[in-house]
Amino acid sequence: MKTLKREQTVSFTFFKVLALFLAIFSFSNSFASLVITGKVTAEDGTPLPGVTVLIKGTSKGTTTDLNGKYSIEVPDKSAILIFSFIGYLSQEIGAGSNNTINIKLAADITALDEVVVVGYGTQKKCELTGSISSIPASSGNRRSKKNGARYSMNNPVPASYNNPVYLDPSNESYNAINENGFSNAKSNPLSTFSIDVDRASYSNVKRFLNEGQKPPADAIRVEEMINYFEYDYPQPVDEHPFSITTEYSDCPWQKGYKLLHIGLQGKKIATENLPPSNLVFLIDVSGSMDEPNKLPLLKSAFKLLVNNLRDKDRVAIVVYAGAAGLVLPSTCGDDKTTILNALEQLQAGGSTAGAEGLKLAYEVAAKHFIDGGNNRVILATDGDFNVGISSDNDLEHMIVDKRKSGIFLTCLGVGMGNYKDSKLETLADKGNGNYAYINDIQEATKVFVNEFGGTLFTIAKDVKIQIEFNPAKVQSYRLVGYENRMLNAEDFKDDAKDAGELGAGHTVTAIYEIIPVGVKTNFNRNVDELKYQKALTNNLDDAGNEIATVKFRYKKPDGEKSIEMAHPVLDNQVDISQTSNNFKFSASVAMFGMLLRNSEYKGNCTLKDVVELANESRGIDKDGYRAEFIRLVKTAENGAFDLSEK
Repeated sequence: MKTLKREQTVSFTFFKVLALFLAIFSFSNSFASLVITGKVTAEDGTPLPGVTVLIKGTSKGTTTDLNGKYSIEVPDKSAILIFSFIGYLSQEIGAGSNNTINIKLAADITALDEVVVVGYGTQKKCELTGSISSIPASSGNRRSKKNGARYSMNNPVPASYNNPVYLDPSNESYNAINENGFSNAKSNPLSTFSIDVDRASYSNVKRFLNEGQKPPADAIRVEEMINYFEYDYPQPVDEHPFSITTEYSDCPWQKGYKLLHIGLQGKKIATENLPPSNLVFLIDVSGSMDEPNKLPLLKSAFKLLVNNLRDKDRVAIVVYAGAAGLVLPSTCGDDKTTILNALEQLQAGGSTAGAEGLKLAYEVAAKHFIDGGNNRVILATDGDFNVGISSDNDLEHMIVDKRKSGIFLTCLGVGMGNYKDSKLETLADKGNGNYAYINDIQEATKVFVNEFGGTLFTIAKDVKIQIEFNPAKVQSYRLVGYENRMLNAEDFKDDAKDAGELGAGHTVTAIYEIIPVGVKTNFNRNVDELKYQKALTNNLDDAGNEIATVKFRYKKPDGEKSIEMAHPVLDNQVDISQTSNNFKFSASVAMFGMLLRNSEYKGNCTLKDVVELANESRGIDKDGYRAEFIRLVKTAENGAFDLSEK
């Protein structure tokens, strides 16, 4: 009997403990964290990248990716999420027990009259007084656009969503752009230029637009805006490293005019088949880099690249501030822990001896040079060189000398306020390299992950294009963009003349605006008839139905002698509605660039026309870059700034 009671007592105690455990588990589980995912779109369903998602009452948050998607961990189901973005009404949503929360944001046209800076994503920076310190002291102020008041940087007024901040770009520098005009095909039939695969201008323009500001005209390089996007050109099928595609159709911004679309597609190479890399990260750690969107962003960007390295790759890290130094000797790509630890230890401070850093980086790259490999210095900076060699001309001479070593150069620009685009553009152009601007981790992912091969592996160098127009068909022509890439006609066959590089898988697009023979125009300048050219013109029937002949010259990455290709363009025009998405989307980007510049050649196009053409040609858009472009145009269309201003 006692044994039975003892067993009953033990059983009862066991169930009490079990019940207590379940109660505690249930209580604690009610406060367990939740991971919430979802997608943020505009009311028309367009994904919104860069939307700030904050947990109310905290500084914890995230931003949406290029497809408008996000993921955030909240402490419990009582948390409230705040969704906010420039030009849209904010929304607050309780987490509840939902694991998926999809949001549609409504446009707030009145908010577009105010200017908000990007930050923790796009808007949180407005809440942080210190985050505006990227505006140089020399610019003297930050300003609320709403009331025009100026505030000293030494005594700032706390910023908030209701106290928007205007970033003064007056201390940023850009090379002057004198827009290409029309040339007479009879007296000047040759057009020659170097290709350009840089994409920095579009990323920088995007930064201004996301801040609600109109970018400076010289910051808008239309060819870089066009070439920011990938196009669906066919892969090369012969011995040449790129294919050539042309289309000829109506110009969407000027009735009666035509567009000649030229597309190059670099050969795609699987990452595992790319040659070994000898990389030197050259990182600016001067005082001007001590901002969240500078050195910390670059650390995160380089980590993405390191994660893509293979066993056969090598990396060294050189830094420069008041002086230059080697912080990581050349290290095997499979030793990622050592490389990542070296990156993590970097801190900013001091003046900027950029030229000394470049010299040391090239020396390290030369010491570990890989024959037949990819030998490259990757310079990451805001471009503010102020110690030693600092003028653009002196830096150009130094880089021209260094490129003879077979070491290529990639430039990464960051920051705002004191950003020196002109220096970085010059260095990349003269250093056999490319140039990108990184304003957030999404852009870093595009450069170092999505376009890994194109960014780092050159398949053709000194690529030049020369077009001879047929004056029997073409009255006048003008190249859209490429102002800083124009060459003399005799430079085309001059192998000593430097030109642009093409990376693995990269596309290059060029657009000519053409005035056909017989079309009345105000752009042609009157010149006297040429006495001897007239006899030649009588024999133009030999050209048949050709609009032009496009010639290309390029060198192999380790070659010194050019290889020439030729491609005739026939007058087989089709209606623009029947052209490819490549033709239409590139034309929409060109229109947007001209509108932002308030170009005299913009014709009668509007932002609405840009959106319609871009929507029509958006295509698959797996990474969401075209959707992001459409959103940017809509932001401008809703009245963020006056496009009629120069």
